Amino acid sequence: MKPLIAKVRPTSGFSWAFHILLLSLLPIILFILVRIDFIVLAVLVVLLSKWRMFAVKPRFWLANIRANSVDILVGLSTLVFMVETQSQAWQLIWTLLYILWLTVIKPSSKTYMIGLQALVAFFWGLGALFLVGDDNSAFYLVLGSGVICYLTAHHFFDAFEEAYTRLLAYMWAFFGAGLVWVLSHWLLYYPSTGVVSQPALILITIGYGLAAVYYLDHSERLSKAVRNQFAFIMIAITAIILVFSDWGDKII
Repeated sequence: MKPLIAKVRPTSGFSWAFHILLLSLLPIILFILVRIDFIVLAVLVVLLSKWRMFAVKPRFWLANIRANSVDILVGLSTLVFMVETQSQAWQLIWTLLYILWLTVIKPSSKTYMIGLQALVAFFWGLGALFLVGDDNSAFYLVLGSGVICYLTAHHFFDAFEEAYTRLLAYMWAFFGAGLVWVLSHWLLYYPSTGVVSQPALILITIGYGLAAVYYLDHSERLSKAVRNQFAFIMIAITAIILVFSDWGDKII
């Protein structure tokens, strides 16, 4: 569903440059707040930046929240990444990536860009969830994964005006939550990434593969050979992850 608030964006000249500057202020403010350790205030800034969701009649609030959920998810996830790293260089990198999101990826209304928005939020959200949730109850990991899967899937299918958007989003949320529930008993983290956990990596592999297949099928470019290739790649990557994992009852 498209946001219910109309937006007019300049496309060139001084107005465009000023618009980009205003969008860039949010990541810069977050960077400053993280550096001075005002984390709660940084969270409030991210949430308050979406105040326009409520500048309409209450009956539109839920639709607006769902339409903006991907943007909120990316903002909060980026904040988590900035807080969890002690490197100022990495904090600057996350700041620049967030600026890229706000100025290039999020504003686009093209179908493939809306799909990209969902995939970025999916990766960011799962990474942040498992980064801060490794010591928490499996309940919160399962619930968070289900919510992330639902919101990003709903955003993705909305881009293609899928008739069964809600059903497919619920199915993906159920699958994601179920997978995390099973694998949370052997919650593994990969030191080389520092962010990606085993359940997140498997969900990202399957999710990205299914999204690519759906996109190709929707654009009538999916052949049987290509579909089989994607299926083989997803199965192979998932098998490698499972076979070479340490299945001890622990978190590493």
